Amino acid sequence: MSRKATLKDVARRAGVSYQTVSKVLRDQMRVSPEVRERITAAVAELGYRPNVVARNLRAKTSHLIGYSWQPDRQGYFNPILEEFEQSIVCAAEEFGYHILLFPQGEGAEQAETYRDLVITGRVDGFILSGIEYHDPRIPILQRLQVPLVAFGRTESDPPSAYVDVDGGIGVQQAVEHLVAQGHRRIAALAWPEYSRVGNERLAGYFQAMAAAGLPVDPAWIVRGESDYNYGYMAMQQFLALPPAQRPTAVVTMLDLIAIGAMRAIEERGMTVGRDIAVIGFDDTPVARYLKPALTSISQPAWEVGQHVVRLLVSQLSGETTGCQQILLPSKLVIRESSLGYQPAEQERAHV
Repeated sequence: MSRKATLKDVARRAGVSYQTVSKVLRDQMRVSPEVRERITAAVAELGYRPNVVARNLRAKTSHLIGYSWQPDRQGYFNPILEEFEQSIVCAAEEFGYHILLFPQGEGAEQAETYRDLVITGRVDGFILSGIEYHDPRIPILQRLQVPLVAFGRTESDPPSAYVDVDGGIGVQQAVEHLVAQGHRRIAALAWPEYSRVGNERLAGYFQAMAAAGLPVDPAWIVRGESDYNYGYMAMQQFLALPPAQRPTAVVTMLDLIAIGAMRAIEERGMTVGRDIAVIGFDDTPVARYLKPALTSISQPAWEVGQHVVRLLVSQLSGETTGCQQILLPSKLVIRESSLGYQPAEQERAHV
């Protein structure tokens, strides 16, 4: 045929009404085996393919979930976000949905992108990640009255659905582990104050230090961005402190930061673990292959993705009542970089 076969073409070939063909193909009607066979044969002979766009317009659904994506800076790879993205793609397909990926944008451009996707009916709902304080995307989508679920805690009013990982619990476990190893001067390489995630993780540090009755020297808290150079330079800053003030252990907010810190320690001729313990965050695949292997805090990114999609699909199907919010725990994975410390005599007396 020179043109694309239609539903009515299939109906004529099978000798039934086009309504019957439509319902049989969607499993909405029972017919005799003979009729079903005629329809199936007509579909194959004519090469009929359903017009998905038209069907979605009639059903007022696109079966697409929008995911706003913030490109990483060049040369930087986030394996945890990659795992989360793979998870939402797999989970969405299980429910008959696909992910529409688009750049996040900023300001008026960001608002216009979301508004256009909603008004044109190209997506049914949204998944958000990289949630920060007063995230502007949430009120935009709430005004558009479109379902959304965030990877990250939100403080919107009215509240919105989210799934997040309690990073503070993991950092608290890390400090408790270091205290058990005999450490008393424990530092933290934190993120900038505007980082919601960074502040939630740092809160676990302060809680654990207070619970252990340990003071926090302001010189032990350094804030910076998520890269190797920050970890390297911050550790050099710690190493420049007088020996009695110098930290014997460091908790970081990212494995890449921890790797930079480890490099600075090694260049000073010191041993990671024995002289200064280092703990990372995210438990990225490379952590176990470092020498020494990096103690790190893992977060269940795959599980987060599964929960996010289920929450969103439940909203889209009208099954959800109220705003659902899920907080999953992080977990400390202990390796050599935080083991082997030998406290000085004056420190042993307080262990």
